[in-house]
Amino acid sequence: MPGPAPAARATAPERGDGSTIALVVIAGCQLMVVLDITIVNIALPQIQRSLDFSTTGLSWVVNAYTLAFGGLLLLGGRTGDILGRRRMFMVGVALFALASLLGGLAQSSWQLLAARALQGVGGAIASPTALSLISTTFREGPERNRAFGVFAAVSAGGGAIGLLAGGMLVEWLDWRWVFFVNVPIGLLILLAAPRWIRESERRPGHFDIAGALTSTVGMVLLVYGFIRAAQEGWRDPLTLASFGVAVVVLAVFVLVERRSRQPITPLHMFTDRNRAGTYGMMLSLAAAIFGMFFFLTLFVQNVLGFGPLTAGLAFLPVSVVIAVGAGLASRLLPRFGPKPFMVLGSLLAAAGLGWLTLTDADSTYAGSILGPMLVLSLGMGMQFVSLTLMALSGVAPQETGAASGLLNTMQQVGGSLGLSILVTAFGTAGRAEGERQAADFLARATPQQRLEFLRSGELPPPWSDEVLAAGVSVAFTLAAVFAAVGALIALVVVRVRPGDLERMQGGAGAGNGGPGGTADGGPGGAADGGRRDG
Repeated sequence: MPGPAPAARATAPERGDGSTIALVVIAGCQLMVVLDITIVNIALPQIQRSLDFSTTGLSWVVNAYTLAFGGLLLLGGRTGDILGRRRMFMVGVALFALASLLGGLAQSSWQLLAARALQGVGGAIASPTALSLISTTFREGPERNRAFGVFAAVSAGGGAIGLLAGGMLVEWLDWRWVFFVNVPIGLLILLAAPRWIRESERRPGHFDIAGALTSTVGMVLLVYGFIRAAQEGWRDPLTLASFGVAVVVLAVFVLVERRSRQPITPLHMFTDRNRAGTYGMMLSLAAAIFGMFFFLTLFVQNVLGFGPLTAGLAFLPVSVVIAVGAGLASRLLPRFGPKPFMVLGSLLAAAGLGWLTLTDADSTYAGSILGPMLVLSLGMGMQFVSLTLMALSGVAPQETGAASGLLNTMQQVGGSLGLSILVTAFGTAGRAEGERQAADFLARATPQQRLEFLRSGELPPPWSDEVLAAGVSVAFTLAAVFAAVGALIALVVVRVRPGDLERMQGGAGAGNGGPGGTADGGPGGAADGGRRDG
């Protein structure tokens, strides 16, 4: 078997030469990008009042970021492969910090939406290149497993940290600081990266322009279709048109990639059953987790009456337990392999979400929310470590950007898809419960309360709490099903051989690739000449 690829030798640091600081820099970038998905949620009411957003327009404060981020991830990963990962990592961080500054200074709605879209572009470049830098900075084995554990914990816990940080900034300062806070973080990363992170070997080649255009347009349309479905329903003509055009464009993308000598997405990655299973599990996990954060945020603020800061503090245990689960998995994974943690993590996530289905209008945080969140978070930490490792194990050095981009894309698409399905289920259950609660309300209400209900169409507490709780319970049921699908994929699809465990332990086989292939060519072993050397 061939030894480690030249790029891996050139970039793997010697022990004690600052690899810990390099990991802090990489993880700091990922935290900045990930928490931005949730940190803005707490500030939305203040943003609406300050910039005169309509209720429909306000949703685009979140959607503009998600569309740009999810649609450009594949292209962002590929730029690092060709132009240099550290270089593009810094470009992405610089764009993100600049966009954050512009967002905080925005004086009108269109200025803020433009800044959010630019943030998404920066995140789409920085996030996959950050993950790729782990593969080229740390040796395969315990050292890389530890790095993946830290990266996975940051990725999984960033959402909860974002809710806490958002609550603190909004309550103590101003909504603009949810954007300004990224500027000093970005500047520190830009100062540290040239000193502590080595540049990867640039791969000669050219951009797959046709593949980049079709993948980007297809992903944007697909993500937009999911967001539109959550807002307008699955029968909305524009929703259906977005899905239809997305299917056509993505089909063209597959045809382009099959014929390209230097594809933006090497399709052979999906021929490895472990990697394909990993992508499927990430899709199902993200579908469950994005919905969990969305609905629990609604529940603790609207039913339990938590303020922004209290709501953020309520999610702090999630980040702590995710870190515990990720650390446990990263230490034990070389001994037992990733599959047990994939299965156990999915089952714990399903159990936690199933427990949350018992939530009702009389529930309390300590009695009904905290316990399920801890179980779910432990499973999340285990899963993210094992999924991240399996997605990049055995990938040729020149293709780690594409592999990490695919993993991040699965996370974003899975989150958008899952949330749109859960919101649709939530709305259906909420309408049915609303009819029952409206009848009870009208039977008990005073004449003034009836007039207010006829004017606004909204039930007051505690009837509105019952409606929200009923819809949330149904949404958590579907989320638990998504997590259970992930466990089924891990049981049936993923197979880890003894040689794979040897590589994870840094043994004789280290550097020869991961499940299903070699470091020189991924699945099937051969480097395939110049076809994939870009």
